[in-house]
Order: sequence, then structure tokens, then C-alpha cells
Amino acid sequence: MARRALTAVLGLAAAASMSACGSQGIDVAKDSPYYEGAKLFSARCSGCHTLSVVGAQGSATKVRDRERVDGPNFNQRKEQPDQVLYAIRNGGFSGAIMPENIVVGQQARAVANFLAKYSGQSAKSPPSPTG
Repeated sequence: MARRALTAVLGLAAAASMSACGSQGIDVAKDSPYYEGAKLFSARCSGCHTLSVVGAQGSATKVRDRERVDGPNFNQRKEQPDQVLYAIRNGGFSGAIMPENIVVGQQARAVANFLAKYSGQSAKSPPSPTG
């Protein structure tokens, strides 16, 4: 019973945070194999994560503005499909706030492939060992 109440509260909080965040729309072609993942990410993940290609602005931009529900900024953080699927199944990596199985099956794979393709585009490359 308590778990259902917590799930309902988290769902309402996610919906409220998504409506409070700005959105610039999805910048992935509708005929792209990544479009379904972009739509799902925009609908299910943009309240807590940032990713410009879908207009998601859910992460904190300053440490002082950070909230408990702020997820990683995927403009800065590169992901691989297996990492994304793990996070989706397990509620992130820390298990703190992200709902487990927010998408499942083919939808989870669509989000994972989309995020692997578009995440990390603003990330700085680490320095080369040969300098």
C-alpha cells in the first residue's frame, strides 16, 4: 500500500515537473529510426533529464539549483544502450529517485538506442595521452 502511494506521488511529481520545464520540441526527423525513442524520452524522461535534441531541460544547470529529482544532463554525459537499459530497469544507477521500468520492452530499447545516438554531443573529450 505504501509503495503504491509513493509511486503515485512520484508520478504526480514527475508530471508536475514536466509541465513546469520548458520544451523546444523534438529535433529528430519523424522518419528517423530514433524518432520513437525521442518521443518516449520527451514524454517520460524530460522532467528530470536535459537533452537539447528533444528540448528537455530537466537537469539543474547550477549546483545551487540542484534538486533531488534532477537526473544527468545528457548533453554532457554520453551513454551506451546497455547502460541506459540498466538504468531504466533499476531506477537509475543509485536507485534513489528514478522510477524502475519507466519504459519496458521495445520502448526501453528505443529510448536506449536514441540516447546512445544523441547523448554526449556537448561533452568535452578527455585529453589525449599523447597530448
